[in-house]
Amino acid sequence: SLDILRGITVAGMILVNNGWGESFEMLKHSKWNGMTPCDLVFPFFLFIMGISCYLSLVKSEFKPTASVLRRIVKRTVLLFVIGLFINWFDHAIEGDLLCFGHLRIMAVMQRIALCYFFVSMFAIFCNHRYTVPTIIVLLVVYMALLVFGNGYAQDAETNILAQFDLNLLGYDHIYHKSPVDPEGLLGTISSIAHVLLGFYCGKLIRERETVEQKVIAIFVLGTVLVLGGYLLSYGLPLNKRIWSPSYVLMTCGLASLLQAFLMYVIDIQQKSGWTTFFHVFGVNALALYVSSELLAILLGNWGISEWVYNGIHAVIPALKWASLCYAVYFVLLNFAIGYALYRKKIYIKL
Repeated sequence: SLDILRGITVAGMILVNNGWGESFEMLKHSKWNGMTPCDLVFPFFLFIMGISCYLSLVKSEFKPTASVLRRIVKRTVLLFVIGLFINWFDHAIEGDLLCFGHLRIMAVMQRIALCYFFVSMFAIFCNHRYTVPTIIVLLVVYMALLVFGNGYAQDAETNILAQFDLNLLGYDHIYHKSPVDPEGLLGTISSIAHVLLGFYCGKLIRERETVEQKVIAIFVLGTVLVLGGYLLSYGLPLNKRIWSPSYVLMTCGLASLLQAFLMYVIDIQQKSGWTTFFHVFGVNALALYVSSELLAILLGNWGISEWVYNGIHAVIPALKWASLCYAVYFVLLNFAIGYALYRKKIYIKL
């Protein structure tokens, strides 16, 4: 069921990232405060990564052995470098091979790398009874930064999150399409808390003996988090761009509820005949996400994306529906790549 949730999330990430032209509002990220279905996909993935961290490191009994540390560092560096490569490739395909002076440093893969590293370090060096207190401390510290640092301001000149990235990374290496980099450095604080919530969920899954007990524990956790996020949003609105504490609680809660539902359907009711499509994405999640990013850059640069979209638009005049059909086509294209790997039982672990 965890693979299926991961697959649903990655397929959703590819879908919302690859509309062409004018998309439905629900398939676009919220411009500032608020939350759309599109805003769920990345936080769901971070939550799942937290569960996976627990289930993976428990095999080594959370001991900081040399081999475990090497594996964590190696994976962190690999994920971060892949993120930089995607950013570089976007420039290089247009002939700007030496774009290092204006290469964006942070992005989705880089945030995944940093969160993975810090949560893994917590997992092997800290007592797990402090998981919830650590989450609370991280969110409270970040909350204070937002309140006293003008974190909700849509003004890069006064927002502490934007100013931190600007002063540390430099203007040429930061995101310029919104006042705040949605994968900025300070936002990593609440993102680590986000992954730790997934880690705590993995702990609950591991400690409960029966599947029924696991489902109940995760359902209760999800309900508490959703209610907490909803109440907190009255003072600190949901905001994906700054990864607000209310956004952390709400999205982790919704991910927990969906995980509980999938465990009930797949593991208890044994209804898994519909899962193959998402299983394909789930077992090669990061590999297919990376391939989708590179493929989107290639097809866009070669004019193939525009050609395909124009063909769809000729049949479907409504711009938003044509955009959705293009996004579905792109998901299916990546499914074809994933299915070839799936049939040969090739699982690329990044």
